Amino acid sequence: MYLRHSTVRRKGKIHTYWTLVRSVRHGSKVRQETVAHLGKLDAKGRKKASRLARHFLGPRADQAELFEDTRELTPAQIKVGKVRVERGRAFGGVWLAWTLWRALELDVFCERHLPKGKESVPWAQVASILVIARLCEPSSELHIAEDWYRRTALEDLLGVVAEKVHHKRLYQGLDRLLACKRELEVHIKDRFGGLFALDYDLLLYDVTSTYFEGEANANPKARRGYSRDGRGDCKQVTIGLIVTREGYPLGYEVFAGNRVDVTTVEEIVEKIERDYGKAGRVWVMDRGMASEENLEWLRAGGRRYLIGTPKSEMRKWAKEIEEAKGWKEVREGLEVKVCRGPDGDETFLLCRSADRERKERAMHDRFSERIREQLGSLGRRLKRARRPVDRNDVERQIGRILERNSRAARKFQVKVLVDPMCRSTLRLTWTERKDWKQWATLTEGTYILRSNVDDWSPEELWRTYTQLYQAEAAFRIQKSDLSIRPIWHHKPERVEAHILVCFLAFCMWKALEGWQERAGLGNSPRTVLEEIGRIQCVDVVLPVVDGPELRLRCVVEPDKAQAALLERLGLRLPKRLRVPESTECSGNFG
Repeated sequence: MYLRHSTVRRKGKIHTYWTLVRSVRHGSKVRQETVAHLGKLDAKGRKKASRLARHFLGPRADQAELFEDTRELTPAQIKVGKVRVERGRAFGGVWLAWTLWRALELDVFCERHLPKGKESVPWAQVASILVIARLCEPSSELHIAEDWYRRTALEDLLGVVAEKVHHKRLYQGLDRLLACKRELEVHIKDRFGGLFALDYDLLLYDVTSTYFEGEANANPKARRGYSRDGRGDCKQVTIGLIVTREGYPLGYEVFAGNRVDVTTVEEIVEKIERDYGKAGRVWVMDRGMASEENLEWLRAGGRRYLIGTPKSEMRKWAKEIEEAKGWKEVREGLEVKVCRGPDGDETFLLCRSADRERKERAMHDRFSERIREQLGSLGRRLKRARRPVDRNDVERQIGRILERNSRAARKFQVKVLVDPMCRSTLRLTWTERKDWKQWATLTEGTYILRSNVDDWSPEELWRTYTQLYQAEAAFRIQKSDLSIRPIWHHKPERVEAHILVCFLAFCMWKALEGWQERAGLGNSPRTVLEEIGRIQCVDVVLPVVDGPELRLRCVVEPDKAQAALLERLGLRLPKRLRVPESTECSGNFG
């Protein structure tokens, strides 16, 4: 990522405007993509950025004295030829993560709920190490203790020396943090609400899974079930996550790995109502949560919902789908039709997307072609067979072919016949069902939404349902950027704590995303973390003539792109860090 500038001459003055761009490879070509238009950060812009930082950090925005070296240095004669640089460490990434930790006031929360006892390192500090490491460089507790912590300047920010950060202390910190899960969720909800003026009238709920490495026999929730990661060979746990319409997390629950999605709805809804009260909110869920029992339970409690409908329900609306009347275009390529439920209490919204139609048709064609090729190959092998072939083996192979290509499996009727010319030889025949083709052509790109909200327009219903991608994005970030998978812990409480740390790291991720969006920096937290993460701190050792060496712990000056990011966020890097007394040289110089 780098800065690109353009100049404009206006009324005899030259104005320079900056754009933040990055290089992205598309196949064999590298193209430049604009990350943000920075414009001119003049005095007015700097005041705006400063106000933004104060909004997120409050009165603690300028508390650099917590770790910054502010000593006045007296003049001294230096041996220039012996000046050296030592102890280079990564600073920018952990400093930004530490800033986010304070912006969410997690330091205050942990000090209140994890009070210091006789331990040499406060549990609040251990918790910050775990979560900051998860955001900056996701890894195991052992890696944090033996490598990562020593390579970063987090020691200077927290005041915890590397020798005291070992894997046993980090494991114990996981256990302490887990005991505060419910209070943490409430704290995060209140803090997000204050920072981003969130409205909790709409909640999105979705489910994912994450798998274990190892047998995890000691964990009763480690079960084999439907794996969203394609790892059906591994045990897993299921995670249900609740987010707002903007994607800010509100809470989560961990279920057994074989728990069916539809059975989690009541537990999640009751959890939210128990923690935050029973308000007039709308629940948005995908079709995996839909069942008549769940919907009846939601209605009986006066709850409102917007939920997807399983494909199996689509035949009930075949006549309405086929009719040309009643369809209304709500945006280019998308048509909807409103239908009232049999009892008049619900609205069924039939949606037909041109993009989705092309995608589903291409999938059907691709899977159909695969089935034809594989059935043809199996048929040729049967013709060439010189020995009798077990009919059961052939039928099992057919079953596997259809299972691997399930999207088009019902299109084919396959029969295994005995060759009349040779009773020991089997022959394979198949036909393609015309009724399946007709139904697929009619319904490709079509899906149905179901809701008891009666005061929203069809477009509002559709747009609200599409916001479920926020929950999907949250899972994608936690899996790819925060490495919630695979799980290496086996003890039940450590598994729960690992997921909690990932949840808190995701909260910091969303805080940075919201901050940079308001600063005009787009919505790519990983780009900002990586760019600022390149800033290092070093120890500059100055040999003094007729005196002891002077050690200054300095932060390297950011380049133009890094400086522009920091200015936009309203953040100020410290110049020098406080050197611990144990490593500081004695003398009167500094």
